[in-house]
Amino acid sequence: MPIFNSIFSWWMKKRAHQIELFLKYPIEVQNERFEELITTAKNTEFGKKYKFNLLDTIQQFKETVPVHDYEDLKPYVDRLKRGEQNLIWPSETKWFAKSSGTTSDKSKFIPVTKEALEECHYKGGKDMLSIYCKRHSETFVFTGKTLMMGGSSQSIDPNTESYEGDLSSIIIQNLPFWADIMRTPNRETALMKDFEEKLSRMTKITVNENVTSLSGVPSWMLILLNKILEETGAPNISTIWPNLEVFFHGGVAFTPYRQQFKELIPSSKMNYMETYNASEGFFGIEDLHHEGELLLMLDYGIYYEFAPMQEWNKKFPETLSLDEVELETNYALIISTNAGLWRYKIGDTIQFVSKYPFRIKVSGRTKHYMNAFGEEVIIDNAEQALEHACNLTSSSIEDYTAAPIYLTHKEAGKHQWLIEFRKKPNDLAQFTHYLDEKLKELNSDYEAKRKGNMALELPLVQPMPDKTFYNWMKKKNKLGSQNKVPRLSNTREHIEDILAMNQIV
Repeated sequence: MPIFNSIFSWWMKKRAHQIELFLKYPIEVQNERFEELITTAKNTEFGKKYKFNLLDTIQQFKETVPVHDYEDLKPYVDRLKRGEQNLIWPSETKWFAKSSGTTSDKSKFIPVTKEALEECHYKGGKDMLSIYCKRHSETFVFTGKTLMMGGSSQSIDPNTESYEGDLSSIIIQNLPFWADIMRTPNRETALMKDFEEKLSRMTKITVNENVTSLSGVPSWMLILLNKILEETGAPNISTIWPNLEVFFHGGVAFTPYRQQFKELIPSSKMNYMETYNASEGFFGIEDLHHEGELLLMLDYGIYYEFAPMQEWNKKFPETLSLDEVELETNYALIISTNAGLWRYKIGDTIQFVSKYPFRIKVSGRTKHYMNAFGEEVIIDNAEQALEHACNLTSSSIEDYTAAPIYLTHKEAGKHQWLIEFRKKPNDLAQFTHYLDEKLKELNSDYEAKRKGNMALELPLVQPMPDKTFYNWMKKKNKLGSQNKVPRLSNTREHIEDILAMNQIV
């Protein structure tokens, strides 16, 4: 096994040279990806509609092709699922990644082509390991197995042989042999639909494995790890998997969960590495020696555009290319990909923290922020403020959501925070004060609205009973790693539902 580990580590490090190429020539690499995409898709129905064969420049592309959201893409998806081909991408499209829905549909079904799977998602997984091996030259991660906390398999249409399921299930179904033998649990268990039964099966199987790495969404991984401790009676995870050395995490911000993982895995050799991947593509990997900063991956068959906040809702926004972006500015991420997503708005917002190389952080969602009073509080503000308040009050958070309480003719509005604490602060008023002060420091609009309590009063922080968010997600049939608790909202729909479930007025 040590020889196998050495060979694999060497193989993974080789990719580092290709990564260095797009670090050195980022604009040129992105321009090449654009040319490849347009040329490859020019004879598709979409390519003919927008005359890809006549588009000579990126600016012409931006002026000709409108920005698409899922509602615009859905008619193509419906036809692809019925077996039609060559609509938005020339190669066969038969895999559809199921993710959270829209206002008119319970679920979205994102096309996943062979090129997207191999040149984006799998390449991202290999690059993640490559960067990790370069950072930790003495790693023994390949001497054991990766515990993958994935989603569930859904269905296959026998008439068209099309498959729909969580992206993780599509990835697991198609993993190359070398990757499959290094994963636990077995495929049957990993793809189980019943989440609670899956947790039980995963616990029984994985405690007997030599697990050296974890991969998944932090919130759901915590549920599994706590289940394992509950079933085994072990004091911590390190006693079960003494060779565990890294958690590759993504999907939600790690900040609220960092302390809990340190308590569950009290090992000095434990490492954490963030990735930024979604059904639509694999976009970023935490860079060497830059914790929390994600290297934007530029050679995965994706062409990126960046829309400033004032352009978010336009069909033909004034978007920026890589060489035009500014640091610490919120941009909506717009992508064109080798899965046939053309100028597709995925709903995430990012900020650049460096240029040359281009590193980013995920700052929130185009729809998940609070702006009921002109305060424009984004998820990144919330995560930093909560971490600050937790650190100063020796508390920790399991989950949370927040929404406005709107202005009335008698009183100002405020933000209501429903927080399920893992460790409650001794003084809730002090926690609220620290949260409020940090939000003022991070966000000048929030600070202005809080001045004199004229538009915004002090936040209302409401502690919630244990397992509140787990039970709410279960009630909504959204247990599993592909589903996330909505953090911030401009409506009270989620908060009122959670309060009603707990019979709190």
